[in-house]
Amino acid sequence: MKPIIHTFDVAPGHYDVCVVIGGATTQVLAEARRLMATAPPGDRPARRAFTVNVRTPESQQNGWEGDGCPGLTLTFTGPAPEVSAIDLIRTRGRALFLAGDSTVTDQARAPFTGWGQRLPRHFRRGLSVVNHSGSGESSASFLAKPQMWADMREQLSPGDVALIQFGHNDKQTSAVEFRSNLTRIVHGVEAKGAVPVLVTPVVRRRFGDAGLDSDGLIVNGLGVDLPAEMRAVATSQGVALIDLTVESRKVVEDLGPEGSKSLYLTREEQDDTHTSEHGATVFADLVATGLRRLGLVTSHMM
Repeated sequence: MKPIIHTFDVAPGHYDVCVVIGGATTQVLAEARRLMATAPPGDRPARRAFTVNVRTPESQQNGWEGDGCPGLTLTFTGPAPEVSAIDLIRTRGRALFLAGDSTVTDQARAPFTGWGQRLPRHFRRGLSVVNHSGSGESSASFLAKPQMWADMREQLSPGDVALIQFGHNDKQTSAVEFRSNLTRIVHGVEAKGAVPVLVTPVVRRRFGDAGLDSDGLIVNGLGVDLPAEMRAVATSQGVALIDLTVESRKVVEDLGPEGSKSLYLTREEQDDTHTSEHGATVFADLVATGLRRLGLVTSHMM
């Protein structure tokens, strides 16, 4: 069956949404393919409540894929999607900001999927995920573009959390510059009363003779071990860290060169950096587990 699409003429902002869905495999997507909720096993209708961020551009914040559609778009997908009720109201609770690159961002075009797109399904009403990432962004370019860092900083409020993942595009960034860029972002988040969390970059599917090689582990062209530098900044600045490099490395190496192809766009695009919907879901689950471990998101929001 075709997806069921509902569009609401609302202004940018945060909205509490409540839906009643049925069909054991119905998924609720918001805006640019953000997974918000799924129906439980069985055919009985289920109520799902979540908070969604409406913004322009609705996907990548650097304008990589244009502005998208105005208002709020909800898409109900699956073999036989069902929706019997939708309610929404404008709100402003806590926000979880994501600052990163193409492996994090809201990708408008399938099969490309950032782990940030699959993260919202872990949260209930009261926490809005604001994915302020963009393809091609490095720690330096993120700081330099007004629509990226300056715009995100303006939106931050006390109690918000900001997940910060860079490295994939810092291919010629020195260790000193990388640490300086991350420290500047950390201090800027803290100055707004929000909580920064450094997230080491998800690995690439690049195998050598003994597991992932240096490129897979995000060691750049200057020989800088970027995840190690990020760990060092977390220690020196006393901020929280989710070591997605370590966690994703274990998943990829356990699956091996062949099994790990399903996590990336290896078969579809000959791409061992960008993730499939499945891979993005697996890595988003690792990030959500890290947030639970840190205690930064209260249990009633997850």
